[in-house]
Amino acid sequence: MRAPYLIAILASTAAFAAPPSGRRPLKLDDLARIHEIRDPQCSADGREVAYVVATVDTKEDKTNTHIWAVSFDGKDDRQLTYSLESESNPRWSPDGKYLSFTSSRPGKAKGNQVWLLPREGGEAFQLTDVKGRLQSYEWSPDSKRLALVIGDPDPDAETGSDGNAGAGKPKTPKPIVIDRYHFKQDIQGYLVSGRHTYIYLFDIASKKLDRLTKSKWDESSPSWSPDGTRIAFLSNHAADPDRDPDGELFVANATPGAIEKAVAPTEARPGRAKPEWSPDSKWIAFLEGEEKKYRAYGMERLAIVPSDGSSAPTLVKATAALDRGVSLPHFSSDGKSITVLVTDDMSVYPARVDLAADMVQKVLQPPVALTALSMSGACAAALESTDVTHGEVFALEDGRLRRLTHQNDALFSELEIPPTEEVRFKSKDGTEVHGLLTKPVGYTPGSKVPLLLRIHGGPNSQDAHSFNTERQWFAANGYAVLAVNYRGSAGRGQKFSRAIAADWGHLEVQDLQAGVDRVVQMGIADPDRLGVGGWSYGGILTDYMIASDHRFKAATSGAGTGFTISFYGTDQYIIQYDYEIGPPWKAFDTYVKLSYPFLHADRITTPTLFLGGERDFNVPIQGGQQMYEALKSLGIDTQLIIYPNQFHGLTLPSYIRDRLERYVAWYDKYLKKGAQPVSANAASSQ
Repeated sequence: MRAPYLIAILASTAAFAAPPSGRRPLKLDDLARIHEIRDPQCSADGREVAYVVATVDTKEDKTNTHIWAVSFDGKDDRQLTYSLESESNPRWSPDGKYLSFTSSRPGKAKGNQVWLLPREGGEAFQLTDVKGRLQSYEWSPDSKRLALVIGDPDPDAETGSDGNAGAGKPKTPKPIVIDRYHFKQDIQGYLVSGRHTYIYLFDIASKKLDRLTKSKWDESSPSWSPDGTRIAFLSNHAADPDRDPDGELFVANATPGAIEKAVAPTEARPGRAKPEWSPDSKWIAFLEGEEKKYRAYGMERLAIVPSDGSSAPTLVKATAALDRGVSLPHFSSDGKSITVLVTDDMSVYPARVDLAADMVQKVLQPPVALTALSMSGACAAALESTDVTHGEVFALEDGRLRRLTHQNDALFSELEIPPTEEVRFKSKDGTEVHGLLTKPVGYTPGSKVPLLLRIHGGPNSQDAHSFNTERQWFAANGYAVLAVNYRGSAGRGQKFSRAIAADWGHLEVQDLQAGVDRVVQMGIADPDRLGVGGWSYGGILTDYMIASDHRFKAATSGAGTGFTISFYGTDQYIIQYDYEIGPPWKAFDTYVKLSYPFLHADRITTPTLFLGGERDFNVPIQGGQQMYEALKSLGIDTQLIIYPNQFHGLTLPSYIRDRLERYVAWYDKYLKKGAQPVSANAASSQ
């Protein structure tokens, strides 16, 4: 037994060369040193860009966010807020006097409130005193008012029945009364009737708060017209919005108690993104979504409509012809073009839509991965990261990116970050599929190394040319990592995304298997040391993979499920079930087919680690529990990790670190010391 084991260790060691002098692989302790940058915002005068920096406080086991601002020439970058509580959502007042933000820092009112920081200097002060759930806000063009999106307060919380208010013994919580069709949502919890989210007008000088409309329906995404006289917003006036989720685009005069007018009806399927006004206030651009059957594979397209509703919305043909999803529309100052971000085959690039010529022109050439584009006058800024660099703020000018921030330079100057390359291959039915391959740190060409197939969630998202901490963590621990944009992913067009509708775990599995085959053929992956894993839909596909392919010696399935029929009514996807598949009493055979990882768990031989958040309403932990219990019953090595008080996405830094540690320990156990034998009762069931 010792000789083969020693040979395997020597072969593994030979696969890696020493990293360049002065550089080292990524370590878990480095996670707390990474500065995550969010939400860049150009000032109206174009002189500065405000942004959010999130950092980890390991002692308190939490993430803090603070506001920074960098001059547009990149010469002056400074932190503006320092409180013990976090700050976010920076917005410049159009008159240039203030930088506003939201925070729950102690003040005259509890909860999340809007604060103002004088631009010329001085301390920030609390502006609003709202009693409900402040969700977002927008400045009026004259800087005299705010449009606030506020959710009704929880009446039980006000009376202390949530167990936290008042002194002495906590009061017993009231029973939760459910009468809604869509009654669960991750993080929000149970959705009860009678509580709504409305748009309010807040006067800066008088501090007076008034409802914009008298509507009884939820409202969101307010956008002021440039002349300040009207507000466009999204709402759903259906008799039962839960059953008919397509909303409408409305316009109302910017006065309390205004009567709204629908300018883009339900048939236009306005998405949830904030509408964008043309500079002359005559037009509104919005994103058109998908029909309900294909909502999970949405590819939003650009549409425009007269702001007075005098004619029906028009789909911008040029973006429709792209056959790619677009986001974040911004009108040019002359109103003749609209800049959007285009999600396209492992890239996200800016493009300019010429409205008169109905043409789309790329502003930057792929590969590039931009997010959070902000534009104001001559200022255009966005976040950009690459395969080997973490996200920073960049100026976008003259068709080029110019870096403004350097938050992560010190850390990345210490690290050896291996490059990532594109791989392209044919699936079983001849469909071309694309992916990204990251080799281990210090990889020696020609050597075979353990390969991890890491599957993205969604499914309607994509692995792009942007920094991926998990991918680099595995590469730092001696693994090649393959990320495949299987059918169902974004960035490859409508047909590619919709191909898996009501047929989960079929074409995706073929695409993923073909990707693994390709890396084995390249001579990089050791076919006897293959692992697989993912989170959310990536966890679901992991369950499908291990029930379909015995090559994988180890798997990690996070926030997944293999028993689809049991999830009807237990998660937040009731609309998708009913419209894409149909209810179980009408499509029972389809649900049984989709549930094959659990119903045929006796096909599985792969030792699997299951993980999930205790309070996950997106993909409830019962999905992992069921698969764990099935493998435990079959005698397959398995563990179940439940993270207390966590939702679908882990937020506690110690849990995020714990998950990465467990991933590597599980893979190391089976892929670096030889495959463990399957137990006798498991082998006999095959």
